[in-house]
Amino acid sequence: MAPNRSWMSRRQDCTGHLSEEFKKGVVEFVDFVERNPTVIDSLGRILCPCTKCKNRIRDEIFWVEKHLCDRGFLEGYTNWTAHGEERWVEHDATNVTQEHEEENTNPYVDMVIDAAGDNLNVMEGLEEDPNPLASKFYKLLRSADEPLWDGCTKHTILSAVTQLVNLKSEFNMSESCYNRMVAIIKSMLPESEKLPEDFYRSKTMIQELGLGYEKIDACPNHCMLYYKETSDKTSYAACTMCGHPRFKPKAGDTINSSRCVPYSILRYFSITPRFQRLFMSKNNAQYMKWHVDGVRHDESVITHPADADAWKQFDATHEVFAQESRNVRLGLCTDGFNPFSGSKTPYSCWPVFVTPYNLPPSMCMRREYIFLSLLIPGPKSPGKRLDVYLRPLIDELKVLWDNGVTTYDAWQKKNFNMKAALLWTISDFLAYGMLSGWSTHGRLSCPICMKNTKSFRLQHGAKLCWFDCHRQYLPAGHAFRRDRYSFKKSIVENSFPPKRMSGVDILNELDKLEEANFGANSRGKKGDFGTIHNWVRKSIFWELPYWSTNLIRHNLDIMHIEKNIFDNIFNTVMDVNGKTKDNANAREDLKLICKCPNLELVFENGKYKKPKSTYVLDSQQRRIVCEWIKQLKFSDGYASNISRCVNLADGKIYGMKSHDSHVFMERLIPLAFRDVLPKSI
Repeated sequence: MAPNRSWMSRRQDCTGHLSEEFKKGVVEFVDFVERNPTVIDSLGRILCPCTKCKNRIRDEIFWVEKHLCDRGFLEGYTNWTAHGEERWVEHDATNVTQEHEEENTNPYVDMVIDAAGDNLNVMEGLEEDPNPLASKFYKLLRSADEPLWDGCTKHTILSAVTQLVNLKSEFNMSESCYNRMVAIIKSMLPESEKLPEDFYRSKTMIQELGLGYEKIDACPNHCMLYYKETSDKTSYAACTMCGHPRFKPKAGDTINSSRCVPYSILRYFSITPRFQRLFMSKNNAQYMKWHVDGVRHDESVITHPADADAWKQFDATHEVFAQESRNVRLGLCTDGFNPFSGSKTPYSCWPVFVTPYNLPPSMCMRREYIFLSLLIPGPKSPGKRLDVYLRPLIDELKVLWDNGVTTYDAWQKKNFNMKAALLWTISDFLAYGMLSGWSTHGRLSCPICMKNTKSFRLQHGAKLCWFDCHRQYLPAGHAFRRDRYSFKKSIVENSFPPKRMSGVDILNELDKLEEANFGANSRGKKGDFGTIHNWVRKSIFWELPYWSTNLIRHNLDIMHIEKNIFDNIFNTVMDVNGKTKDNANAREDLKLICKCPNLELVFENGKYKKPKSTYVLDSQQRRIVCEWIKQLKFSDGYASNISRCVNLADGKIYGMKSHDSHVFMERLIPLAFRDVLPKSI
């Protein structure tokens, strides 16, 4: 007997809010899906039955649940057959509607839509002809619905081509074999057939689904790219700086041979067509002006980068650019990782991502709107030669700023000249130095204080220290400025924070420095490096015409820093051997710097003894904390299973990811140590 699911049509109550009945029903639907793992793909996604996705688009369960609450269920979808439920015996009107929806679903139309985004506008009521790029994409969309021959109901042109090309790939067919097979098939079809006659034409049709990328040969020592004027194989068969050969030696191959294999390849994914695809999608295009038109519920809270001073200052400086709200504002981020995690051989691969900030906060941080622009090969990190690989991206950004590109807006149904600007970069502290050109090592590693730093080297720990450098940023009358005991002993802080250099001032300083040599044997350290400045080179970002006017050029990824801080705090409190910062050298330096007599080393019986500090736990307390962490449980998506990271035997935590450390720092540390540490701590 069919269950009563009339609640699906009663999403809102009499007040216009989401009804409790509907909320319970959505929870029931989610529970039902989770009990049927066969409908969940390898990425944890299911078909979304909301009124917009219509069981055509897969998404994570969290987002499906949100879609259902925001939009409601697809009309007539009371029998959840697409989510593992058996078809009901009785066929009422709702089942007929549901079957009709399922029969009209064209997976090849979905494939084209997925390539550009949800709800692609299919040229309905155009006010202006799309530009050539948009027209090409809409032509592909039409081919997804155009029958293979007049009267054909089972196959479209695109469905036939994709199946044949997939067959060629699956069975490793040669191109001539494919062409022969297509010729035989065409001879069997009616005269009105429209099947492409060879592999070249088939490939030309379907390659429009993807955006492709460009392969650029590179020197394995990160000296140069064989790009544009240096791309010729004959003239540039070796690196012009270090002399390393461009291609791997292979018997019988000449320089001009197509079989030459380069030592290193940069993969460059052009960002311009990706931004154009955003505007080709009617659903995405309407949100590309959200930074201007979006509703803020609290103007005093920064809910989007557009609310910050850096964005406002950029718009005020570049008024012509800001007048077109559809112009794209970008952020760039990069970090290294080892793609061969199971291998013992170290390998560092550096992807570079670009994110458009025009979209609302709930969209611009989703992975489908974070575009891979560069894939920098390993096995070694590019280090200060990262600029070599950024060259194609910077060239494209300069074109997008100076000239722009004609783009079709599917929401307004008009072409416009789209421009783009890079507002800032986001990275950890190591990559900060690679992107900015300011070395993040040594006494002057702070890119804010620069030469006005108050850092010093610890006498016993032998490490650079920035202890007590922060008090100068406090208000003039703050009590901590006069505190002679809690910070450096007998020191009253009367100085004020150093003045931050503007982009123009930094650019003028860089222009005075000698041009850095990016050769493999060059250290790139010039002049007064390490004493007056820490500039290793003039970053390639300064080539952007607007870069010197940006209020903020580089940002730090707080997740990386937070993980390091968490590890140090946790290991120190838990007194983890070899990882705690509370060691003998630290106590010796503490004696020289601070007034903490109760923490100074004590000489007894010919040995130095380290007094137990109040912030360190004993073995019994450590076990209590570990057992508490072992019992932790979180809702899906909030954090990973932290309880699996705990080792009760030695009181340590292993394998904590950056997000887990963030959750622990923000939410759990006060709870974990509340009952075992003094209230003063």
